[in-house]
Amino acid sequence: MKTLELQLITVGLDDGQQGIFVGLPLLTKQQAETDGAVENIWFSDIKQVPDSLTMDELMEIVRKQMYECMNTVQ
Repeated sequence: MKTLELQLITVGLDDGQQGIFVGLPLLTKQQAETDGAVENIWFSDIKQVPDSLTMDELMEIVRKQMYECMNTVQ
């Protein structure tokens, strides 16, 4: 079976609301302990996706978003 590494990122707002985001790993545990400070966070528009979305389809959306972010930053 093909596996895929995913990382969950939980964001808590000062009003108590929370959101969980799923994506490709950003930091390993070791990196987070030594040099994993967050400098910037960008949120995409909310995307409507089918509830039957496969993991491959989800990761393609994630890759496209990462590509757009990388091109915007440069």
